[in-house]
This record gives sequence, structure tokens and C-alpha cells, in this order.
Amino acid sequence: MTRAVVIDDQEMFAQAITLLLESQPDIEMVGSATSAADGISLCNMTQPDVAIVGYDLPDGDGASVIRAIRSVSEATRVLILCGSSSEQSLMNVIEAGCAGYITKDKTAEMLVEAVRVVDGGEPYIQAALLVHLLPRVKRSYHRLGDDLTRRENEVLTLMSQGMSNQQIASRLVVSVNTVRNHVQSVLAKLVAHSKLEAVAIATREGILAGR
Repeated sequence: MTRAVVIDDQEMFAQAITLLLESQPDIEMVGSATSAADGISLCNMTQPDVAIVGYDLPDGDGASVIRAIRSVSEATRVLILCGSSSEQSLMNVIEAGCAGYITKDKTAEMLVEAVRVVDGGEPYIQAALLVHLLPRVKRSYHRLGDDLTRRENEVLTLMSQGMSNQQIASRLVVSVNTVRNHVQSVLAKLVAHSKLEAVAIATREGILAGR
């Protein structure tokens, strides 16, 4: 059962999301909030698996809220809801460690899918959108990736192709737990908070192209 909260300043929209997700047999809504402060407090109290967060809150943007939620509920995966597909807002939340990003014009079915995907430990974002934004990554790194092992490079390459941990495990003929360990090592070595950011960094630094 996925325990989720929604944080959005549009109360009717938040209520609609709550009703939608409550209708799913595998999702339990444990609260909602209409401000960053209340949402962070809610996450601290309930420790949800997934927090669905509006990007533009009256007292904080998506990136700052992600960092605050991670500081009080480290295991919570944050799915950002945005009114429009802003390049800068997307890069901001990726660098802050979001687990997924979806615009408010998407279907109810896509939102439910996004919650399930991020709760499963996989990123949720359109691959084409991420590739389009890679040149805008502003963080600079010095020879990152030099200490990646051959297997970690293989895992990173498959991550960049949008493969899940299960798919990577099948391709490499190893266990999912082994893949998870490799992924965590890749994130640590690339100083990334998420798979999305790891792929962005690797592309920016030419790691995927072999430099």
C-alpha cells in the first residue's frame, strides 16, 4: 500500500487528487495541505511514501519544498505537479532531488501511474523532455565518473535508456537488489540525488559518450 499526501495551494484541485487516489486499491491518502509549511509539517508527522507537490506554493517553490521534505522525511519520494512545462523549473526540481515531474494538464490515469512509478523507486518524466533540457544543466563537475566501475557504467547507460531496475537486472542477468546497489553507488559517485539527475550529469560530462 502506497501512503501519499498532496500539497497544493489550489484546494479544489488538491481535493480532486485526493478523491482520485483514494479510489485506487493500492493507494492510501494520509493527508493534504495548501502551503509549504503545512505540507512539510504533514510529511514530518506522517512519513508518507509519496508526496505530490505543486511547484508554485504561496510560501515556497518546488525545489525548496523538496529539500525541506527530504530533511524531515528522507524516504519520501516527491512528485512535482506543475502548471506548465517550464525548463528552468524542471531543472530546479531535478537538482533538488525530485522523483518525478508531471504537468497538471495530464490525465488522471497518468497521475496515478506516476505515483506508482515513483513509489517503486523509478523516476517519472518524459525521456524526450529530459534530453531536451540536458544542455541547461548548470552545475559544473570536475572529472566526475572516473571512479565508476565497468558494471556501474553499464547500469548508468541502461538508466539513460529509461530502463527500470527490473529491466536492467534482466538485461545484465543479475538480481534487482544488485542493480539497486549499483544505482546507489552511481548516484553517490556522481553526487546526484536521483536517477534523473545522474543521467543529466553523465550526459553533461560526456560520461555516457565515453569522453
